[in-house]
Amino acid sequence: MLQRPSQRVAVFIDTQNMYHSAKHLYGSRVNFPALVQAAVGNRELVRAIAYVAKSKTGEETAFFEALTSNGIELKVKDVQEFASGEKKADWDVGMAVDAMAISPRVDVIVLVTGDGDFIPLVNYLKAMGIVCEAVAFGPSTNNHLREAVDGFIDLNESPDQFLLHNRHHPNATLKNKKAAPSLESVFEPLHLDGISDSPSSPNPLPDSSDLNPKPTRGRKPLRSSTLSPDEEPPAPSSPTGRSIRVTF
Repeated sequence: MLQRPSQRVAVFIDTQNMYHSAKHLYGSRVNFPALVQAAVGNRELVRAIAYVAKSKTGEETAFFEALTSNGIELKVKDVQEFASGEKKADWDVGMAVDAMAISPRVDVIVLVTGDGDFIPLVNYLKAMGIVCEAVAFGPSTNNHLREAVDGFIDLNESPDQFLLHNRHHPNATLKNKKAAPSLESVFEPLHLDGISDSPSSPNPLPDSSDLNPKPTRGRKPLRSSTLSPDEEPPAPSSPTGRSIRVTF
């Protein structure tokens, strides 16, 4: 996977998918700042956004603060409770819309997820001339997603680098036993479709053929890192992936 320092990168984190992948495979938590650093490499980080759910108890506050203190922006959604008792906080469509909106202002979009539902988004971004990469744990990543992206980082190849808090899971080999903020109250009750060892059938997102994208030969200069071209955001606290520090 060829990287150039001049490339502008936006990282979109499917937090719920990554939480369940790490817990299922290692009984551990994801070190998100280290993950973003690996995703960006020596390129220019424009934005890193984590899509998260907020519970009524507020137990996830420490986790949110740990992310923002490392330059990771948050998109927060309340957990929805249904009469059946099911709880959901689905960010798939919101994450896809944000990625499409910022695509004219970056060269590379990295999707931190193993969910095959994002394949139509990948196809759309590639048709628009954007390099699209994915970062996830290989065993819980949709095979068709791995084939669709331009590059894939398998976190399962070096889990010590990307996980926190060894819980004595049978597969755990972690040297880093630093405890991470509690997230069970948020993610444990949630319905999740993206964790599977085999390919799933994608499609809450619009098919790229329906969007009728036209390839572009060049992109506009980066005037704003916001998703709305009329608004000016604060400067990212981490201008490159190398400057991100782990503070959990």
